[in-house]
Amino acid sequence: MRCLRFWRAVPVERWQAYGLVLFLACLVALSMPKSGSAENLPPLKIVAFGTSLTARGGWQPALQAQLAACLQRPVEVDSVAKSGETTLWAMTEVDRVVAGQPDIVLIELYANDATLHRFVSLAQSRKNIGQILDTLRQRLPGARIIVMAMNPFSGMRGLIRPFVGSYISAHREEAEKRGLEFIDHRPNWERLTPDDLAAAIPDGAHPQPEIASKIIVPELVERIAGRKCGE
Repeated sequence: MRCLRFWRAVPVERWQAYGLVLFLACLVALSMPKSGSAENLPPLKIVAFGTSLTARGGWQPALQAQLAACLQRPVEVDSVAKSGETTLWAMTEVDRVVAGQPDIVLIELYANDATLHRFVSLAQSRKNIGQILDTLRQRLPGARIIVMAMNPFSGMRGLIRPFVGSYISAHREEAEKRGLEFIDHRPNWERLTPDDLAAAIPDGAHPQPEIASKIIVPELVERIAGRKCGE
């Protein structure tokens, strides 16, 4: 509209001289993105911090794509994760998480603490996760920190974690007493039939990435976005 008003104000005898310049200027003005549009927003940065359920999870690309579509802004999902590790390892990796300057940190660090042969007691696991959460809150004061419980274990992987529920409860309590968020994905997995659950998690611990994406990602997108997005 401004271009049109300016054009009308130009005397007729000068149209030919100014016409091309004005036309090009109007095209540039109309093609520029509006201030505050999604194209101008910085990426939402997420770091997934965990065990093999993150390192081998395969759900991160789906989270990045679906959350970007939901929020209509760029999203970057990175991981700081290692198979077989415990909260003792995680305490040494907090610097890597902080270095990414994430807006959101997703944490799952109970699974290997709960294995009998790792010898991480429930009390030690509780202390470790508490220290990790305190450090992240201090060094990333603006970040959302979300502690998660992932999929159920079965077979031998379940047998070596007889008290995994207690470890999950301890991590949940440490998060909630600090006012942090907790997401329990297990109920969504348990809606599968026994046969489907066995097929989805064939080794009893590590879900197939495509199934993990279908089960975990919608819950995360809804929690992070604060609303349900289109299927």
